[in-house]
Amino acid sequence: MKKLDWLAATLVLVGGLNWGLVGVAKFDLVAWIFGLEFGETNAATRVVYGLVGLAALYGIGALATASRRSDLRPATAGAR
Repeated sequence: MKKLDWLAATLVLVGGLNWGLVGVAKFDLVAWIFGLEFGETNAATRVVYGLVGLAALYGIGALATASRRSDLRPATAGAR
């Protein structure tokens, strides 16, 4: 995996964990890391949230590209 792929995957995981914690425990991990209360934001948290969103868009593009590549690959012997 390229470094950008790893960074994007890490950011998406952070975002997923954060939303899971928000839904289950009403705990905002990103806000907590920056010393804020649940639901508060500042410039740093908005940058993190923005990067998570960009990483998700990058991931969508990577999945679409991988899907197109697998559609173009010839079937192997025994494949269904």
